[in-house]
Amino acid sequence: MNRRSFTKWAAVGLTAGTGSVLADKQKRPNLLVIHTDEHNFRTLGCYREQLSEDQAFVWGKGVKVDTPHIDRIANEGAICMNYYATSPVCSPSRASFMSGQYPIKTGTWKNSIPMKDEVVTFAEVLRREGYATSYLGKWHLDGKGHPQFAPQRKFGFEDNRFMWNGGHWKKMAQNDDGSPRVGATNHKGKPTGKLDNADEKSFTTDWLADRSLEILERDRHKPFCLMVSIPDPHSPNTVRKPYDTMFADLPFEPPRTRKRMPAGTLPGWRSSENKNGGQEFDKQKMSGYFGMVKCIDENVGRLLQFLDEKGIADNTIVVFTSDHGDMLYEHDQVNKGQPFDGSARIPFVIRYPKKIKSGKVIHKAYNNTDFAPTILGLMGASFIPSAQGVDCSEDLLSKDQKIFDDRISYMAEANGLWVATVSRKHKLIYSSKGEPFLFDLEKDPDELINFYADPAYKTVLKTMHEALVTRMTMVQGPESKKTKVPVI
Repeated sequence: MNRRSFTKWAAVGLTAGTGSVLADKQKRPNLLVIHTDEHNFRTLGCYREQLSEDQAFVWGKGVKVDTPHIDRIANEGAICMNYYATSPVCSPSRASFMSGQYPIKTGTWKNSIPMKDEVVTFAEVLRREGYATSYLGKWHLDGKGHPQFAPQRKFGFEDNRFMWNGGHWKKMAQNDDGSPRVGATNHKGKPTGKLDNADEKSFTTDWLADRSLEILERDRHKPFCLMVSIPDPHSPNTVRKPYDTMFADLPFEPPRTRKRMPAGTLPGWRSSENKNGGQEFDKQKMSGYFGMVKCIDENVGRLLQFLDEKGIADNTIVVFTSDHGDMLYEHDQVNKGQPFDGSARIPFVIRYPKKIKSGKVIHKAYNNTDFAPTILGLMGASFIPSAQGVDCSEDLLSKDQKIFDDRISYMAEANGLWVATVSRKHKLIYSSKGEPFLFDLEKDPDELINFYADPAYKTVLKTMHEALVTRMTMVQGPESKKTKVPVI
């Protein structure tokens, strides 16, 4: 496998195509990344198929949204069952995904802090090696701009006309010159996130798919890297017709983890108040969330159909993933920022017909610092020496149908509230508030029982603890100063 150092291109200017170009461009794999925002992995059929019934249907028996197109990526490629955000909030997670670095090294250790100029992304590597690179949708790595279309700093994405820095806009439009604008405004003419009668042409998910198809048509005869960042299913849980009522009649039930932990045993990092969680279960919001997921899936189907019809599917790597999850009322919580799986565990499925065995299931802990090294390794591209993640492409390329590995990964809350190590079996959490927690993800996938003081877990605790201390020392994020880590 080609593992050329990116340092040899350090002096190369930012002109597209000035890097190393293989002789036969048509043999170079294309890359299509479909990235969502605040997406609970259990809403995807491919994940439910791998889970026990009680884990697959946490909002009621048989309550689901079918996602055949995203499932197709997994069925024709690989599904990673234990993929985690480095920090389960938007900007830090996205910075890690782009660069292979932990948030503090990118400068984006919490939301709305600009990523450092010197950060090298996987897109920059591919651009310098001759790829047409494009990005559409939410970026959230250039500070507080809102919406801030086409940020000046492109980080390797040569075509970023349809990139915006911030905002979960529901309706999009274009000006006479083709430039984008938010399609809904308030009485002062300012952009608003309201639906404003958005339809299949203007609703943001559909609009982004349309623009993506235009770019794919333009670039399909050369190596391309296109990333489309859909700002749903992030709150508010609103979606266009007919998705807004498509799931209204489902018998939604509150997750069984609600109010299961006695007040005196609640983790310090979990809010027990009606603030940032602890909210009343809202069936309408669940219905809207499912509707957003369904709309996303059907647009994924449109993108896959294009690859099929143009005969480029076999040579195109397709990745579907997200920046973090959404608790969706598990443990009385909503949204993100927690080490619980509903918040920190993210969907990750990948298809590459030429090289990835179909139906591969990987039970191994990764975080999204591993994405850039892995995708560049899979593509035979140069690597980024500053990346802190690991090239795990051999997992994807192996002939094994299933992989079971006890690798330990690392994640932390952006402001240092908690830090955690996680494997496919266990999760250790230390917090600046409250007692340590050790979960057994096999015996207790609901994450209700604290095994930290259980003598039977002494060896597990030691292993997870040592890995955590090692990683904290390396990363040196806010958590290294704020989190209480006991001596064991």
